[in-house]
Amino acid sequence: MAIELTERELLHEREVAIHATYRDRPLGIAYRADLIVDSKLLIEIKAVDAIHDAHVAQTLSYLRLLGLRLGLLINFSAPLIKNGIKRVVNNL
Repeated sequence: MAIELTERELLHEREVAIHATYRDRPLGIAYRADLIVDSKLLIEIKAVDAIHDAHVAQTLSYLRLLGLRLGLLINFSAPLIKNGIKRVVNNL
């Protein structure tokens, strides 16, 4: 995925550290986002039988912690890739 983004000359970051806090105290790096494109779009990559609510909740949590609005949850195990893409929106 990162190779394709590079080929298309899209700015992106891989394995982006997501910091968490508790009661305004830093907890350090809690998670890592797979890809962030143009500082606007989170892409979370999976290879699972099906996307479950837990995957959507994880993506939404990442969006909230990063202060982003839009994410794509992509399951590369889907028979057709277009059926393995789920759009996730953070209603800031």
